[in-house]
Parts: sequence; structure tokens; C-alpha cells
Amino acid sequence: MKFIIDLIEDIRTEIGNEPDFTVHAMLLKEDANDPEKLIYGGEAALNSFTLDEAGRRLIMRIDGSSDSLTIGELIKYILIYDMDKMMYEVRVYVNHQHSDIEVIGFGRSVEEKKYFFFIKL
Repeated sequence: MKFIIDLIEDIRTEIGNEPDFTVHAMLLKEDANDPEKLIYGGEAALNSFTLDEAGRRLIMRIDGSSDSLTIGELIKYILIYDMDKMMYEVRVYVNHQHSDIEVIGFGRSVEEKKYFFFIKL
């Protein structure tokens, strides 16, 4: 389980708040031979986000649009949240079937200028 405050800290330390990085969800799946291992299952660009105050969560969305969310667009909003909102959980909306997926970690590809939210189905 990751919170907004974890996200802010990771973005700051891993990519220095670089605004041009695009934001993606990376699917990790259990290895059929070793359930302790996770393997790459694909990735998709995240397009938008919403703050669900009633559910106390930040929901990152894959909505199928051609617009990719950037760190610059995301960080300008989440940095100004008060301390209570910093403790909201970060979740990913993939589709109707997978609408509330837990973020298990963060990552980056400096070469591709991509920032990842790791999810597991």
C-alpha cells in the first residue's frame, strides 16, 4: 500500500521532480514456476487522476485517451495537499473490471523518461 506522501518522496528522490517524465502503470504478475517472483506483464500510460475524498484515495486512471499524464501535471497538484490528504492511498483504475488496484511500488526509466506505478493483478 502506497500513500501520496510516499509518491511525493519517491518522485523527488528518484527523478528530482523532472516535469517531462510521463506516468505509466506497469503490471506485474506472479511467476507460474515461483509465486514469490513477479514478472513483467505489460504497461500502459496513465492519462488522468482524481482525488476521492470520501474514499481517502488518489486514483490514477487509464482512460484510453491519447494524452499521457506527466509528472509536471501531477506534482503541481499533489504538492499542495494538506497533511491529511498526504495520507490518502494511491490506487489505479485500469478498467471497469479492475477499478481499484493497489499500487505496490514505484519505478522509473531515465532513458525513456517514464515514471511507473507498479500494480499486481
